[in-house]
Amino acid sequence: MNELAVIKIGGNVIESPNRLPNFLADFAQLGIPKILVHGGGKQVTALAEQMDIPVKMIAGRRITDAKNLDLITMLYGGKINKTIVAQLQRLDCNALGLSGADGNSIQAVKRPVKAIDYGYVGDIIQVNTDLFQTCLNSGLIPVCCAITHNKKGQLLNTNADTIAAEIAKALAPFFDVSLWYCFEIPGVLANLEDENSIIETLKPQNYALLKSQRVIHSGMIPKIDNSFDALRHGVSKVKMGLPEIIVKNTKHTTILLDDA
Repeated sequence: MNELAVIKIGGNVIESPNRLPNFLADFAQLGIPKILVHGGGKQVTALAEQMDIPVKMIAGRRITDAKNLDLITMLYGGKINKTIVAQLQRLDCNALGLSGADGNSIQAVKRPVKAIDYGYVGDIIQVNTDLFQTCLNSGLIPVCCAITHNKKGQLLNTNADTIAAEIAKALAPFFDVSLWYCFEIPGVLANLEDENSIIETLKPQNYALLKSQRVIHSGMIPKIDNSFDALRHGVSKVKMGLPEIIVKNTKHTTILLDDA
């Protein structure tokens, strides 16, 4: 079975004038089929503040009203996505920018209102595996932004970590899939003030303990939850850390199931 890397980059990588070009150069040289997933929430927040549009986050999740959705569409589907694609083309990496609506690549439903109304946020119900396989078999590199659609004309903001995990899970029957979360710190840290305090292996038992102790909290929780879910659905490995882990295999966090 052919290898496939599904790699997600966060806002701090995207925004860095040095880190993003270095990452993309490494990504372009990765000698296996690959898919890139990106968000860009920090840029959305910054633009919202400039435009005096309220921003509300709950447990690391953005409440997406109509005005915030407009900003997300402009930045995720426009400036950020196309800038990344253009930079990859410069590196002779034939990338294709996608939102969930493009090619019906990722279909979702608007999250039901329960205790919290998240607004125009999508929960994924289907990944178009035929489309992704066609792209990969044609030598195209999908670059997916954090927007899905409901096939009724409505775009939906969807967590990029979740998109990466759902793509990895959907393609696991066809490839030996590894899922990589690349961000600005070298892994999951026991002490946020000490970048050397990397938790090198994370399993369900010590994850539950670290959550109860508030060592792991906020935005890191959805990433790790998505990772365990991906492993349970056929993804072979999940790694978290600096972008350099792609080709240089720097020290990072590996997430495993108990029986791995």
